[in-house]
Amino acid sequence: MEIIKLRDEYIKLGQALKAAGLIETGAMAKDVITEGLVLVNGEIETRRGRKLYDGDEIIFDGKKISIRK
Repeated sequence: MEIIKLRDEYIKLGQALKAAGLIETGAMAKDVITEGLVLVNGEIETRRGRKLYDGDEIIFDGKKISIRK
């Protein structure tokens, strides 16, 4: 499991995927998110700008990412 440490109050979903190294560009993030391939806290999320806070979890391509303060 990958852990992303927050520098601010939140991180946006597309930025989190890039920070975890699961995608390379913002355009790729937009594509995988709008196609419904990303889960946030166990539910499909289609908004690239979804704000993630401490304790949120992302699953994409079989990999789990935890957001921590």
